[in-house]
Amino acid sequence: MAAAALAGAALLTPPPAGAAPVRTAAVSGHGRTRAAMDAAVGAGVPGVLARARDADGAWSGSAGVADMRTGRPPGPADRFRAGSISKTFVATVVLQLEHEGRLSVDDTVEKWLPGVVRGNGNDGRKVTLRQLLGHTSGIFEYAHDPAVHGRGEEYLEHRYDTWEPRQLVAVAMKHAPYFAPGTGWRYANTNYVLAAMVVERATGHPYGTEARRRIVEPLGLRSTVLPGTDSGLPAPAGRAYTAFPEDPGPTDVTEIDPSLFWAAGDLVTSAADLDRFYSALLRGGLLPPAQLREMTTVRPLTGVGSFTGYGLGLARYRTSCGKELWGHDGSVPGTQVMAFATRAAERLLVTYFNTNVFLLTPRAGDVVDAEFC
Repeated sequence: MAAAALAGAALLTPPPAGAAPVRTAAVSGHGRTRAAMDAAVGAGVPGVLARARDADGAWSGSAGVADMRTGRPPGPADRFRAGSISKTFVATVVLQLEHEGRLSVDDTVEKWLPGVVRGNGNDGRKVTLRQLLGHTSGIFEYAHDPAVHGRGEEYLEHRYDTWEPRQLVAVAMKHAPYFAPGTGWRYANTNYVLAAMVVERATGHPYGTEARRRIVEPLGLRSTVLPGTDSGLPAPAGRAYTAFPEDPGPTDVTEIDPSLFWAAGDLVTSAADLDRFYSALLRGGLLPPAQLREMTTVRPLTGVGSFTGYGLGLARYRTSCGKELWGHDGSVPGTQVMAFATRAAERLLVTYFNTNVFLLTPRAGDVVDAEFC
């Protein structure tokens, strides 16, 4: 579940985060996790960063390099693009607005965005916000249209292009839906572009303003940024690498205009901030019980790897040893991130690869298995 198929996503009081000391793998018992990280680097991933938390506190580890030019290793404070992990933020904001009585997830898209979802069999009168958040709308994935220049080296020529949300939706509307609303499941970033547009219509504020006011600032996520069209990564940060069929060697794609992903995948953050966010969310610090139940009520999935269900911006994941986890993953050019925790967030892992090369990203699941199994 990636942010895009490119180049080769009234607050309750949150629980305190606590500043746990960083521990070594030998002391903390995360030796298998470290071995899986080393194996990923051995297979070709330039650099791996991980943060795990359990009853003994937090552990941070790294392998390989954050920057292939300087050889600097990944650091625990490094920022990175989180891709589709952005979707959990969007869903949280929408469900907060529902709790406040400002919208319902059973509202139609047409109610909030009249005339936007129309044409080629698309009909916003038949699509609900719940279907957007759960990827059951059937709406086409705009990133699959050649107009977004997301394939091969063509991506490099257009990675600084700026897109407006309505433009992204208009690209999707050139295509018929995959299926009638509510009759199937298919992951599409278009759903979350539309959901964030609804947030803007319901609040009268930019989506980024609402996410900062409702999540980033209350939780003290000091490394988390909603970048707009800013192409760089704020320090500290490493580099991001991808590869193309035309050139299998590592290509630096750190600087991009993230408006191509917008709310569906533009988040910049750190491992510690994702730890704090998912811990607060799963423990009830961001949503009241009714909305958290909606978020964690999943549509069962088959044929999607280790993902066994998808709720509203939150995925259910099963490790190779049968452990059930909750969270999300994310990928944009040069980045693969996984953030998963037990249901009550007693244990959690965030792992970041500074590449999204298809043959290497399954190694991130190996790291998750190593930590939880």
